[in-house]
Amino acid sequence: MVSAQLHLVRHGEVFNPQRVLYGRLPGFGLSDLGREMAAAAADDLVARGRTVAALYSSPLERTRQSAEPISRAFDLEPVIDERLIEPTNRFEGSRLRGAGGALRNPANWPLLVNPWRPSWGEPFTSIARRMIAAMTDAASASDSDGDLVFVSHQLPIWMAHRSIVGARLAHDPRQRRCALSSITSFELQNGRLHEVGYADPAARLGAQATDLGAV
Repeated sequence: MVSAQLHLVRHGEVFNPQRVLYGRLPGFGLSDLGREMAAAAADDLVARGRTVAALYSSPLERTRQSAEPISRAFDLEPVIDERLIEPTNRFEGSRLRGAGGALRNPANWPLLVNPWRPSWGEPFTSIARRMIAAMTDAASASDSDGDLVFVSHQLPIWMAHRSIVGARLAHDPRQRRCALSSITSFELQNGRLHEVGYADPAARLGAQATDLGAV
């Protein structure tokens, strides 16, 4: 029997003409390119020839929209799980770099005092804990042998990855392996999650994309 897998899918490019860190702010949906990227992720899952038993999504607009092509491909109604959401971030709505960027404003420097926690938002430990709980709870609740798909955000997916592979949660954000509409896959073996793959099905579109949503 083929083991069921759990796939963490990141959302596609967001329409963000002001180039701000959007975090949990409302009104930030996918761009036209982002919809193409989300479709590429769905196509990749279909091409694997695996049964998908359930689909879960963060409640934010960009993840719900990214779940739509997967929902259509597998005829599944997405289940909204708050634990898959983007972390809180004190820089929401700001441009981080360039003229007038929040990182140049001395008033914001106290927020940067501990990047290993991080001091500007939800602790890495909290993000990893809720993501893994969402994954394992869904696996426990599943009454079929099919795969489970979770549509989430860059940092939550990266925290799940680092926690599961035993890496330190503190990291350099520039080194994250979590492209727009990428798929990070796991299996639950003997009660423990193991990473089994990473795919970037929207890579051909990535060079055109703007990715400014997380720190």
